[in-house]
Amino acid sequence: MTEEQLSQGPVHAVHVELGATFAPFGGWEMPVSYAGTVAEHTAVRESVGVFDVSHLGKALVRGSGAAAFVNSALTNDLDKIGPGKAQYTLCCTPSGGVIDDLIAYYVGPDEVFLVPNAANTADVVAALAAAAPDGVTVEDQHRDFGVIAVQGPKSVEVLTALGLPTDIDYMAFTDATWDGVPVRVCRSGYTGEIGFELLPRWEDSEKLFRAAVEQVRAHGGQVAGLGARDTLRTEMGYPLHGHELSLEISPLEARCGWAIGWKKPKFWGRETLADEKASGPARRLWGIKALDRGVLRAGQTVLRDGESIGETTSGTFSPTLKVGIALALLDSGSGVSAGDEISVDVRGRSLRAEVVSPPFVEINTK
Repeated sequence: MTEEQLSQGPVHAVHVELGATFAPFGGWEMPVSYAGTVAEHTAVRESVGVFDVSHLGKALVRGSGAAAFVNSALTNDLDKIGPGKAQYTLCCTPSGGVIDDLIAYYVGPDEVFLVPNAANTADVVAALAAAAPDGVTVEDQHRDFGVIAVQGPKSVEVLTALGLPTDIDYMAFTDATWDGVPVRVCRSGYTGEIGFELLPRWEDSEKLFRAAVEQVRAHGGQVAGLGARDTLRTEMGYPLHGHELSLEISPLEARCGWAIGWKKPKFWGRETLADEKASGPARRLWGIKALDRGVLRAGQTVLRDGESIGETTSGTFSPTLKVGIALALLDSGSGVSAGDEISVDVRGRSLRAEVVSPPFVEINTK
């Protein structure tokens, strides 16, 4: 995709003003960093950071029985939550591959708001629209709303300073007003820290983002880009579609079986995934922590006793642990377990590493 074809979000002008470096991601021109990825990552872990993630998709499923329809399609069980709650879930193919992982906002029995990944929004909308019963509509609202994530130990203080509600349970949301405009506030995020995701209207996003940046900086935090978002989520072992989840990588292989409502009578891919659960996935996602100096990246071969047992799916330098870390799909038949020493082929050099069960650092979302 050429630079001219990349989409820009509603806050792009602010990123330019702030001196961001940019890179293409999911068809969008995204800010990668401002002060530097390590500094931005550290701010989120120790104080607070603000991200513009308006590239994320948005879709509205509405009509009589909309929630029941979504529940019959996506993996997780909406019946376990109620209105005002949000849920991580997956949209799968009949063969158990993952079209996308997404957040479902349960507004009510006749309305569910979805936030898929940017590059997969059209596919999710098309799949749901093709299956929707009479009276249920599926609307792509990708450019109707922005998404601003405020993440870190001081995120509550930042939202309080903005006059937004913070007394919200984890994975719950409320519709609020900020400076006279509507904002949906959800207690969620992709960093492993306590945080909130704000969904203003597209046209109101720049004003809210500027205000959030001001308050984040006033509380000792930083604006953060795509680089820090990736290092933060990798430390938590959170999957990224196209890396740890895909049409070829099942939820069970990616350790996302907890997001499957096995007691539901149906969802897309149920039979295939039930068979895979019964037999056990052929490979499974593990963490890899370097014991030698070196940079771990996606696509590197993992070996034990000289034999290939899998491949890394994501890799980075962990600003928190100060070592190289990676996520990897490893063959179940290899018998690998946490604590085992393995090696990673890094451009022809054997790098010693340890297998760990993710996350690499403590979860502080609640």
